Amino acid sequence: MNKVILLIPHYNNPNGLYKSLKSIGIDEFLDIIVVDDGSTIKFDESKVTSSYLGKGVVSFKYLKENKGIEIALNQGLEFILSKKYKLTARLDCGDICVKDRFKIQEKFLELNNEVALVGSNVDFVNLNGDLVYTLKVPEKDKLIRKKMFINAMHIHPTIMFKNNILEIIGLYPIEYKAAEDYAFFFSVTNNFKVANINKVLVKCELNPKGISTLLRKIQAKNRVVLILKNFYFGFYPIYGLLRSCLLYILPLSLLIKLKSLIKN
Repeated sequence: MNKVILLIPHYNNPNGLYKSLKSIGIDEFLDIIVVDDGSTIKFDESKVTSSYLGKGVVSFKYLKENKGIEIALNQGLEFILSKKYKLTARLDCGDICVKDRFKIQEKFLELNNEVALVGSNVDFVNLNGDLVYTLKVPEKDKLIRKKMFINAMHIHPTIMFKNNILEIIGLYPIEYKAAEDYAFFFSVTNNFKVANINKVLVKCELNPKGISTLLRKIQAKNRVVLILKNFYFGFYPIYGLLRSCLLYILPLSLLIKLKSLIKN
């Protein structure tokens, strides 16, 4: 058993799952737990294990019906805690890891004992793998905390965290549909120091059938709820609240075009 385990939720995207696993380097010491959220399009376990070239064990957990990513993630975390892994990393089906991603993050957490969770910058790509824009996130805890009100300052598929934090914050909150990661990050930053590595470690796929697309309105609404829950009078909370309201109103196609123009 390795020290680090990668948690991957899966729902009706076997090709994305295989692609993600193939991106993990042969020198990564990493176990994997794939949680299938009641898919109607099944994946081939043998193809999953043969796609993964790293040094570790791949485990599978199947939910009988589709319950949502927050439930799938929590089922994965319960498995991880039962096996007493030290560190958990995240990845979504279709996303690509750069060389030594997990080595880099594990080493960072070892050298920065006060940091509980670390992420990285991201290249957002289309379904053909073409770069749409690069997102650079703040590195330091203080700025991450401030800008949390504007948007999540950790991109979910890039994170690695110390599992002992779950003793304090618990699992993913399930009451914030499509914003469980934002709620989780608020819980972490309210209790621990966090950071980002100033490198692109993951290429995230902009999938028109992804959760952020299909449930965008619900996600924006729950982000407003979370901002209000953590609100204080200051520039970032006020600006973040207005921004989230605007995201609720504007169409996704316009938002992607604006992001591309700003980042390029």
